[in-house]
Amino acid sequence: MHLSLGLTFIPPLLIAYRSQGFWMTTNTYMEQPDVTFKKQLMLILNKPQPGEFLAWSTYSNFNSLLDQNSIRIPIVSSVESDVNGDGKFDQLNFTVSIPLESTESITSFGLLLIFDYKLYRMSTLQMETLAYISHSSVSAGSSFVAYGDLRLYQKTPLRHRGVDTRFNTTIVDSADSSASTYDLSTIFSAYSQRNLTTQFLNKYPVWKSGRGAQQPFTIEVIISYPTETITYQPGFWELIKWGWVQYVTILLLFLWVFRKINIAVFSEQLFNTVIVHPKIKRH
Repeated sequence: MHLSLGLTFIPPLLIAYRSQGFWMTTNTYMEQPDVTFKKQLMLILNKPQPGEFLAWSTYSNFNSLLDQNSIRIPIVSSVESDVNGDGKFDQLNFTVSIPLESTESITSFGLLLIFDYKLYRMSTLQMETLAYISHSSVSAGSSFVAYGDLRLYQKTPLRHRGVDTRFNTTIVDSADSSASTYDLSTIFSAYSQRNLTTQFLNKYPVWKSGRGAQQPFTIEVIISYPTETITYQPGFWELIKWGWVQYVTILLLFLWVFRKINIAVFSEQLFNTVIVHPKIKRH
């Protein structure tokens, strides 16, 4: 009987532990982030001539580092829309038009946009993130259009509860007047070390050429904020619930099997048994 009990209750525990692990180390859930464009940007446009470029940003210290031939003030338009009416923005329509001289042309550019990114369902997360859009061509362009998503990239899971503001820090220090602060390689080097970042996934880039003499170079970017699958670390009670379900599921099978075995063994009298009656004391 003791052997039967041991073979019934212990093997399910071992099987549950050996099958992909008894404890759940990570889990996932889906949530649409609360994203807002902070109206902060850096724009660098390269001319065909080596070393010649145009640039502008919303950071006054960056603009002060540019000479008069390199700085060019554009016309910027940004509209965020809540398509499904859930109180969160679903899309950003961003347009920037850069006036050019008739002798100027653009063959490549890099555009940096800054966002405020929030999650609420499990842990409350708030961080500053970026989207980088760039393109280059052998021919001079008149405009560029891109449709894409701002996607979350995780190196480590989120916590299951609490407030997480580890990465709610300024990506570009606008108070710093040194040139290295605004260098894209410096910005990306620091940004890539974070465990949580966002990336612009460019789906349909369109580069058009044939700009008129008096026409500006235009960049239009439509960025969607899609629902994300978030990875997180489960809490204690979720771990217990998951482990208990695994164990009981296998245990029920073992209980059924050993019940059948016990019935067969005792009904067919496969083993010699001795019935011991308790002694009754008489007074």
